Amino acid sequence: MKKEEINIRFVDVVNYLLNSDTIASKADLATVLGIKPSKLSEILNFRMNIGTDLAAILCHTYNINSNWLLTGEGNMLSSDSEKEEKLPSVNQTYEGAPYFNVDFIGGFDVIVNDQTRNPDFYINYPPYNQEGVVWCNLTGHSMEPEISNGDIIALREVTTPIQYLPAGEIYGIVTEEYRTVKRVRLSQKEGFVRLIPSNKSEEFCEQEIPISMILKVYAVLGSIRKFF
Repeated sequence: MKKEEINIRFVDVVNYLLNSDTIASKADLATVLGIKPSKLSEILNFRMNIGTDLAAILCHTYNINSNWLLTGEGNMLSSDSEKEEKLPSVNQTYEGAPYFNVDFIGGFDVIVNDQTRNPDFYINYPPYNQEGVVWCNLTGHSMEPEISNGDIIALREVTTPIQYLPAGEIYGIVTEEYRTVKRVRLSQKEGFVRLIPSNKSEEFCEQEIPISMILKVYAVLGSIRKFF
């Protein structure tokens, strides 16, 4: 089978994942696949073969039929019974990623920044069972409809200075006074960033803050509805 045909089906998978809100962006998919966004762009532009290793991760994580991806035979999605096995579950046996009962605010409300040290339990959900990933709460409505009030968000700390991170992606921002989740872009003011809500109602506005205020930055990898 020609690699161009496999890549065409891979593009179909990416479009399906985006349209079904399974992933928020191509950058999120690159993170799950363990590759750089630039490499994912090359694959999507038919300049590289997806390869069997990436195909295996894609199929296992997103319930994609590997036979269809590699040969074009059958349906894109695997059986519903296989999909059910990948639903998130809670445990105390260190399976998956830790859940901390800590709120990130979908707004700019001031909260006490007393970070919880020990996880309440672990959430076993294959797309996010990765080193460095933690689960926390999202409270507030400023990121709707992308992330809803009460959702659980998967976060991974990033050490790259915020001014060099991909613009327009969703990040968890921690300062001395608040934890908030927003899309982030550089400001026209030197040394500042813009925190941009997804909710376009008048209640929620953009805010600019100095980079020097930011203590930690987390990439928001995805979210799930609270199920416990």
